Amino acid sequence: MKRKRIVKNSIVRLLLRIVKLALILFVGASLFGVLLFRFINPPFTWLMIERGFERKAAGKEWKIDNDWKDFDEISDNMKRAAVAAEDQLFLEHHGFDFHAIEKAINKNMHSKKLMGGSTITQQTAKNVFLWQGRSLLRKGLEAWFTILIEAFWSKERIMEVYLNVIEMGDGIYGAEAASQA
Repeated sequence: MKRKRIVKNSIVRLLLRIVKLALILFVGASLFGVLLFRFINPPFTWLMIERGFERKAAGKEWKIDNDWKDFDEISDNMKRAAVAAEDQLFLEHHGFDFHAIEKAINKNMHSKKLMGGSTITQQTAKNVFLWQGRSLLRKGLEAWFTILIEAFWSKERIMEVYLNVIEMGDGIYGAEAASQA
């Protein structure tokens, strides 16, 4: 009886150590990624890779059109258009527009057509660090990365990354690639 309890306690301790190690690795890796992309432009995003595989599965050729432009090279009109269309309070909030989220939740409860409440920062977090889809796990991770991005990146950097990685067409990513297409 005593031996079974010791074995059970050992297993619980081992599992707790594994969970603790996994959590430390996740926090460290996510911090590293956010800090790295504060200074280095993401060469690709998970969205680009995912869409590339979707194109291949549909019998099309692999295509990732992306032409990175620094913040100062992007038209001010494009920046204003992104804020007007996607996130009017971009310069005022810290990653989350709780009024827009509440509005989306209320509308989605009564409609089959889903409405989003994500900010530009949340969309950037999703596009750069996460996969597409709707799940509580992905939304939770999106919130985590949104907090990190808002803490370590400037609003200019958030807008720069967003306008360079956002999907603008079939295999086309970023404002510059869209304008060339």
